[in-house]
Amino acid sequence: MSRLAEFRKLEQQLAQQLAELEALKKDSGLQKEIEFETKLRALLAEYGFSLTNVIKLLDPQANRRSVVPTPSKITRKAREMKVYKHPVSGELVETKGGNHKILKEWKAEHGSATVESWRVQ
Repeated sequence: MSRLAEFRKLEQQLAQQLAELEALKKDSGLQKEIEFETKLRALLAEYGFSLTNVIKLLDPQANRRSVVPTPSKITRKAREMKVYKHPVSGELVETKGGNHKILKEWKAEHGSATVESWRVQ
């Protein structure tokens, strides 16, 4: 995209956002909320209170509910051990993942579906 096209696009977005801002400024509900917040903050300052003081005053249990214990380390479920037995040679391969060297060789030679059918456990 050229710089000029990018500029025009951003200019159009800005004009749209300014129009939305003007519409919000005329909204009576927003005006009431702004007036309420202004008066509330003035009242809090007059009495030397903060919003946290008011929350503690109105709902003493709020602090205890908001604290959620988080585990220090999230552990994943351990992978299960898989055992494959080659039907011709009788060789056993035990692995927890699919990155085993011999298992990869078998899958390359015989195919993944065939090797999966050799699974013992």
